[in-house]
Amino acid sequence: MATNSETLLKQFTEAHGPSGFESEVRALFVGELEGLGHFSADRTGSVVCDMGGEGPRVLLEAHMDEVGFRVQSITSGGFLKMIAVGGWWPHVVLAQQLVVKTKGGDKIVGVVGSKPPHFLPQAERGKVMPLESMFVDIGATSRDEVQEMGIQLGDPIAPRTNFEPMGRKGRFVAKAFDNRVGMSAVVEAGQKLAAEERVNQVLLAGSVQEELGLRGARTLARHAKPDVAIILEGTPADDTPGFQPDESQATVESGVQIRMHDPTAVMNPRLADLAIATAQEEEIPFQLAVRRGGGTDAGEMHLSGEGVPCVVLGVPARYIHSHNSIIDISDYKAMVNLSVALIRRLGSEQVSNLVKYL
Repeated sequence: MATNSETLLKQFTEAHGPSGFESEVRALFVGELEGLGHFSADRTGSVVCDMGGEGPRVLLEAHMDEVGFRVQSITSGGFLKMIAVGGWWPHVVLAQQLVVKTKGGDKIVGVVGSKPPHFLPQAERGKVMPLESMFVDIGATSRDEVQEMGIQLGDPIAPRTNFEPMGRKGRFVAKAFDNRVGMSAVVEAGQKLAAEERVNQVLLAGSVQEELGLRGARTLARHAKPDVAIILEGTPADDTPGFQPDESQATVESGVQIRMHDPTAVMNPRLADLAIATAQEEEIPFQLAVRRGGGTDAGEMHLSGEGVPCVVLGVPARYIHSHNSIIDISDYKAMVNLSVALIRRLGSEQVSNLVKYL
């Protein structure tokens, strides 16, 4: 079914899906692409929609998971202790609302407990509390009451934040733009391509456990066997106070980011050049990035088999890996449009030339 961009983003960002527990996101992906291809999954849970066609196997991929937590223990007084799933700065966790999802599918709201400043010695007020010292208050009064709610050790915990418009038209706040912007864009691009004749075999995919070290991408690459891959991401914006404006490469409302390098992958230079040329020809706003830190599924994807040429396209998102991140929908639409335009150009000769070294 064709769904508009804002509705897609709302559905995907509000889905509960920490690493290893991506079932809600996977169900949305399959539901939105129903009838557009053949679905399969690898044995870690990454999912592929093969849209068919003749020619090179072109993979358009994003990761389904978000950073979150798991229940690590339950105190006698009914509080939950947790471990991080993915990268968190403890400073952004205190006093935030969370949702615990039980094995039965119930969702229990909790708050990360924090001491009022009245009870904090001066020496503690300037310190960042480690995660292992925090607890989640779900309103229970005992361990038995917690268990009666259906909560068990290992249950996944996600931030509790709604997808909402901001005062500036086109700006939205939500959790999990890393990487539900990517998942939404894979779906929307696939829906656009479904109505066209293509020069390739298009594979749409969502990977699991990216936030724990690109784990799903490793098995997905072996399962999908792509000839070329376009990775879609919610990339950290660097346009807020504290950054150097002259060095910014991920500015909100400046277009899709074309990433050429990060510590996990050197993107195929010919594919990156093709993405740049395509954006210029189609008048799609874009910005270039050579990243000193971070990584994406391209880190595993480009090393699969004898090698897979990859490029990463991103939507700058402020404050990722927190409860509230911000995007501009114009950047998202630029990523969708560039994905579609680039796939249209990836026929047999073009893909062959990407890896012609002799």
